[in-house]
Amino acid sequence: MRRIIAPGAVTWLSLVTVVILSASVSLQAQENDDCFMCHEDPDLTGERGGREIPVHVDGEAFAASVHADLDCVTCHQDLDGAEIPHEDDLAAADCAMCHDDAAAEYADSHHGARSKAGSRRAPTCADCHGAHDIGSAEDEASLTSHARANALCGECHRTQARQHASSLHGQAAARGDEMAPTCYDCHDNHQVRSRRDPDSPTSTMNIPVLCGKCHQEGSPVSRTHEIPQDHILENYSMSIHGEGLYRQGLTVTAVCTSCHTSHLTLSHEDPRSSIHRENITETCTRCHASIERVHRKFIEGRLWEEEPGKIPVCVDCHSPHKIRRVYYTAGAANRDCLACHEQIDLTMERDGEVVSLYVNEAAFSTSVHAATPCAQCHTDVDPSKRRPCETVAAAVDCSVCHAAVVEEYRTSTHGVLHAQGDPDAPGCMNCHSKHATQDPDFPTAPTFPRNVPMLCAKCHRAGEQAAVRIETDIPDIYASYVDSIHGKGLLESGLIVTATCASCHTAHGERPESDPESSVHRDNIAGTCGNCHHGIGEIFRESIHWPGNTETDRELPTCEDCHSSHTISRTDQDDFRFRMMDQCGRCHETEAETFFDTFHGKVSRLGSAGAAKCYDCHGTHDIRPTSDPRSALS
Repeated sequence: MRRIIAPGAVTWLSLVTVVILSASVSLQAQENDDCFMCHEDPDLTGERGGREIPVHVDGEAFAASVHADLDCVTCHQDLDGAEIPHEDDLAAADCAMCHDDAAAEYADSHHGARSKAGSRRAPTCADCHGAHDIGSAEDEASLTSHARANALCGECHRTQARQHASSLHGQAAARGDEMAPTCYDCHDNHQVRSRRDPDSPTSTMNIPVLCGKCHQEGSPVSRTHEIPQDHILENYSMSIHGEGLYRQGLTVTAVCTSCHTSHLTLSHEDPRSSIHRENITETCTRCHASIERVHRKFIEGRLWEEEPGKIPVCVDCHSPHKIRRVYYTAGAANRDCLACHEQIDLTMERDGEVVSLYVNEAAFSTSVHAATPCAQCHTDVDPSKRRPCETVAAAVDCSVCHAAVVEEYRTSTHGVLHAQGDPDAPGCMNCHSKHATQDPDFPTAPTFPRNVPMLCAKCHRAGEQAAVRIETDIPDIYASYVDSIHGKGLLESGLIVTATCASCHTAHGERPESDPESSVHRDNIAGTCGNCHHGIGEIFRESIHWPGNTETDRELPTCEDCHSSHTISRTDQDDFRFRMMDQCGRCHETEAETFFDTFHGKVSRLGSAGAAKCYDCHGTHDIRPTSDPRSALS
């Protein structure tokens, strides 16, 4: 280990120390020349993990590397003072000793996660930077240089590297364009994350901003390169696609890579391009799968087969980055359907059962789907047929418009059971009806807050199919809710801001309380209650009962432990005040026993609700240790 001492800074004591340390180091450490006596042999091999590996080190390459001034034992510390020749199966060099920031980013990355899981395919520092020939990022010979980054990533990601090399970006890089993006410009270098990670720059929600770094107005690329489109990011954000992504949170909405692809980004003039005139319809119909059928209502049907060239492609009508919402006239198409379906006795046989096909036009006209053409939900109708609905074979897929809601439902208890074919599992239509779906803000809608308890009671009331399947200490969940402070607030006082079933269990993502992802799991219940009781939630976070404030092996109480779930009562009622003594005593046994020896305890035993109880002295949600000056008992 080398030490540099500033001139004039050496005292007699420090000089003696330096001499002693220098002598100690020279006795214990190995010189680089000692290592190269063996490791300069090109045929030298060693053993690691039972496998034979080459251990030759090119001395000239090491001398030209960024680590040329370091001793071998600086990195290979387990060789410091070791006998020569040393043993095989040495520990790998720990780059984090010097590069702790980069190591922390790597550990938090997709590659790092795979490495922790024991994957042999996870890249290590040496895989990207080299081992003994590490160059600087500015050095063209370095493995991390701008010119060679894509080739390096391509060793594992061959298909993506091949596509990138053929793309506009790869062609620009081949010309030496310094602004051409490389793999790590989009994916980062040490902190590469999966596109499924919301924090990843390649996550669907982040793609427009990622591409906008170069393609937004005023960027260095937009100022120095001729790009056919202008204001790309601005136009996209205000388009129906941008509105779907940013205002609705629909991650199925088209983003830049949906149309241009991730790695094979080509000019619209290139026949291979996903946005070439010959390919654009196929690209758009990946999402708009039934758009051809919708357009047949407005374009003469024979043209699709006989003269397709006369039919405009998508971008002829819909500007690439300025796509606006298109309002089709629903009347004609819907009137064709209602010509039959408004007949009250219209039926069909399905799976041996007679099913009504009647649609109440009055109810449909006042529903949230009143302006939606029938064919937009029943996408498998064929307008070219005399009776278009004869081709309908599948049930309506609500995810066409409500993708995020349906995805949440599929992961819920209801959705999982429904996917398994459980006859008791509710689907969309059990709560929203078919042709009379109303906005939840409309008082007659089943999902209007005041109606939600009765809606859930269809299955969860005592004796109903869900109630008999769920093990609970509460004999009738619905009746308990009606008698609770929430139920009375909603049903007696008419307060629609009162908590309903959906407020706690969510509307579409209901899960059992044992599920860590559940809104009513012990770890999440305080946050769920805090959605309404925000102030109390903030106070509770400062109390001794909050998990982050107390170190204990015992389970700390949550809102439900003190207030219950479906039988929540007013805190000023006598039964609550007496019950709380028992609640506190579950954990504080000794204090509960001694409390009844006090005046307050004895009077409480005699039935006095007014006598001081635990929380009258200690507080309710802001209980603090007596050492805390803010404690009520400080």
